[in-house]
Amino acid sequence: MHRYKRPAVLAAAYLGTFLASLDISIVNLALPSLQNALATDLGGLQWVVSIYAVALSAFMLSAGPVADRYGHKRAWLTGVALFTAGSALCALAEALPMLLFGRAVQGIAGALLIPGAMPLITQAFPEPRARAHAIGGWSAFSALTLVLGPLLGGVLLQHFGWQSIFLINLPLGVLALLLGAWGISERAHPQQAALDPWGQLLSVCCLGALSYGLIRAGESGFAAPAPSLAIGLALIALLALIAVEKRVARPLVPLDLFRDRRFAVSNLASWVLGFSSYSSLFFFSLFLQQAQALSATESGLRMMPTFIASGALSLMFGRLQRHFALEHLLAWGYGLIGMAMTAMALLSANTPYWPLLLCFVTLGLGMGLAVPATGLVVMNAVPASRAGIASATMNALRQTGMSLGIALLGSLMSLRASAELTRLLTVAGVDDAATLAQQAVAEHPLSSATPLFAQAYATAMAAGFNLAMLAAGLCSLGCAVLLQRQLPVPSASATNESAQG
Repeated sequence: MHRYKRPAVLAAAYLGTFLASLDISIVNLALPSLQNALATDLGGLQWVVSIYAVALSAFMLSAGPVADRYGHKRAWLTGVALFTAGSALCALAEALPMLLFGRAVQGIAGALLIPGAMPLITQAFPEPRARAHAIGGWSAFSALTLVLGPLLGGVLLQHFGWQSIFLINLPLGVLALLLGAWGISERAHPQQAALDPWGQLLSVCCLGALSYGLIRAGESGFAAPAPSLAIGLALIALLALIAVEKRVARPLVPLDLFRDRRFAVSNLASWVLGFSSYSSLFFFSLFLQQAQALSATESGLRMMPTFIASGALSLMFGRLQRHFALEHLLAWGYGLIGMAMTAMALLSANTPYWPLLLCFVTLGLGMGLAVPATGLVVMNAVPASRAGIASATMNALRQTGMSLGIALLGSLMSLRASAELTRLLTVAGVDDAATLAQQAVAEHPLSSATPLFAQAYATAMAAGFNLAMLAAGLCSLGCAVLLQRQLPVPSASATNESAQG
């Protein structure tokens, strides 16, 4: 590759990552606006976020084989084109089904973009030092995307409406296509590619059915026929997936790698990271806007310390690793996440900002330790020849955790908020309190609601948020304990050799 094309490749990789990462954080701020504009319920909002994560995680493991078979350039450009088209569909949506279809297209495209950036950079920068700088810049830009997401989303929603968070992707997508088409050189390895269509189909069925069952459980309870049937179908699909993956020559999910305890435990931690911390962005937005009645811009600004703290500590991670064992940093990261989430279970609709700020900063510090440490432990547990599939597995499990976290914790939040609102309305002497509470939590409070009802609704949403955060916090704390017990710390000499290397 000519050196003068390298900036174009790097800019294209940056833009592709920006598009896919931005839509993880920016959409959460638009949830209340989407709820009002599309007249959907809380289950519908969960799907707006979950369907992106389900598609992203389900197809991410297939991204590598697709790129090897059809070419990395072709696969990446297809991802950008699909993401841009999906964004246009979302912006044009006048009803929930079209929005969900557009989000699913975005998720499939993101599965090509997020893992596809690293091979493009590696190919464009073969020299070790130049490659390290390029990858470092890409990582820093990814962290910056998470910081900019809430702020940019708040400004767009405040001044241009919810459609603008999708329309902004169109010019960025066109620019990425032009840069990539000109700068990226094609590379394919069809002889190394091995697609697993049955594994792919079963993974989509498992994740989709489980997410559907958990979201419906929040509306009608876990004992209702629809949630029970969906969750049962998900379990059948999971068992079939395991059976298929044991028999194919090159499986979608590398089950043999899970025989290594470090690989298995660290991937479980990656799932917990998605389940607790990444899914929490969904609930932060609802709490700030519906329980504390803040605007989208104010909510975005108040959430930013999480990403600032995470990015700052990530930049210091290399230095910390020279002084502390990687396994300790990993456990401490999940411990901080658990502490922050558990503390959020004590917040109320009237809580001032400073306790929330403390929780956001603690959560960010925990993520700043947990994210890079999890990746390093996973990579260190496998041979270099299998680093690609190990990385894809880790990222897919994290996205799966995020999807299921939104579904399960959202169900807990919905059920708890409905019960609390019923209690408050009954105490206030409101007739048919249970029906009114269920309608308010599932749909949205009426703009003409009385101050009494608005206050009761805010209190109920805060109660639902408390339960969701408590469950997420306990999950992370349990993971921290597991990591501390199951991951042996290397000897001091081994640690020093690793740090020097």
